[in-house]
Amino acid sequence: MDRLFAPDPDDGTPTSGGGASLPADAPLAARLRPATVEDVVGQAALLGEGRPLRAAIDSGTPHAMLLHGPPGSGKTTLARIVADAAGAAVEALQAVDAGKAEVRAALQRARERRASSGTPTVLFIDEIHRFNRTQQDALLPAVEEGLVTLIAATTEPPWAAVSPALRSRLRIYRLRALAEADVLVLLRRAMERRLLDRDGEQVRADDDALELLASRSAGDARTALGALEAATGLARAAAATVAGEVDGPAASAPVAKGSADGQPANDTATNDTATDDTATDAPDPPPARPARTVRVTGRQASAALDRTVIAAGPDQPHDLLSAYIKSIRGSDPDAAVYYLAGMLAAGEDPRTIARRLVVSASEDVGLADPYALPMAIAAAEVVDRIGMPECRIALSHVTIRLALAGKSSAAYRAINDALEHVAEHGVDAPPPYLRGKISDGARPQDYDYPHANPGGFSDQELLPPALADHRFLQPAPHETVLLERLAAARRGRGRKP
Repeated sequence: MDRLFAPDPDDGTPTSGGGASLPADAPLAARLRPATVEDVVGQAALLGEGRPLRAAIDSGTPHAMLLHGPPGSGKTTLARIVADAAGAAVEALQAVDAGKAEVRAALQRARERRASSGTPTVLFIDEIHRFNRTQQDALLPAVEEGLVTLIAATTEPPWAAVSPALRSRLRIYRLRALAEADVLVLLRRAMERRLLDRDGEQVRADDDALELLASRSAGDARTALGALEAATGLARAAAATVAGEVDGPAASAPVAKGSADGQPANDTATNDTATDDTATDAPDPPPARPARTVRVTGRQASAALDRTVIAAGPDQPHDLLSAYIKSIRGSDPDAAVYYLAGMLAAGEDPRTIARRLVVSASEDVGLADPYALPMAIAAAEVVDRIGMPECRIALSHVTIRLALAGKSSAAYRAINDALEHVAEHGVDAPPPYLRGKISDGARPQDYDYPHANPGGFSDQELLPPALADHRFLQPAPHETVLLERLAAARRGRGRKP
């Protein structure tokens, strides 16, 4: 179990605003994490006065919720603030490495805590989309009986991240990627609070360095602050090199002659027979060394951005994925490969891309190319078996193949039309000769076996009587091959094309 909050929830102690102090070497993002809702930057739509989430924080009465949004948008911070405001103990789990045993243990501690002291418990589960449906539904009893207040976080859309049963019991809040100006506020706050300073040095950052980090972080505060910390390390190393401090700042400290520790020699002051006047006439201490300035430049800020960040707006991951699929649908392999590269470089899970390829193979290529779907499934298998970086080649292969393939949405439209009809009218019973042998009213002896007929066709009606003239499959005018095959099948069955 990953302890994200302090104090330790095992002792049943409620959290307190701000939590325990963090060590100086803790990540900058952790040391700068807001402790109160007033310190949170961005998310005004969620935290404005009178908004439900703000009201829950102000009143100290949290409710079960799902926080979803891109990385670095403040999901963990808000979960912590909600728990602090309620005076609740916190059980924090990372779904990526927590199993049934960890969940059961957390719920048992919550049960014991409630029985012994009445202290409420907030169960925070990060990356809940990593739990399968069975694991998620196992949380239902604890949520329904109020044993814990569940706060879940995910970067995935709610419908994909959480099972319907659990999702129906959660209030869903969508966090947006931070605006560039919001990220810049956080970077300046880190500098103003001197969180990067060390003894004997002051860190300063050029405005263009901070602006570069803010503009290239794609609204991810954690990325921006981590890059600022890395840029400071680069600047610190550069300053030490210029000063000749190969072994660190202390290596270049001036040492006074006559003393190994840098103190001036003074035989009189250390003479056992010295007079009082002589003994009190100690030399002045050496002047304090001025604090060294470490300057973070735009060049160092750029070098510190150790991964590609695509400035694609506040919903970067979903925007790129959307543009990718639409480029395949639009038969533009260059655009499709470009967006594929952008997603991979920005850290998108290749399994997500593979799933979308499989969908596109049926939705966009469909009946125009029968090999598209098997190829997409093969690419998904390569992703599972081989992984990055090699699976990028298979993804590119199939991306280009689908972009250049013929396009047909006939299958997509046919199932949607059929589902819409069923939703409105229900499902009519099949004709008696199509029913199973054990069904009431079945007449299997009347079934006309097509393979026994010339051409392999039967003119027997296969739709329910009320739908005899209904057409769900309606190819587009340009789908000439499909239209010809459909017309031939309908003529063989004695129907109008």
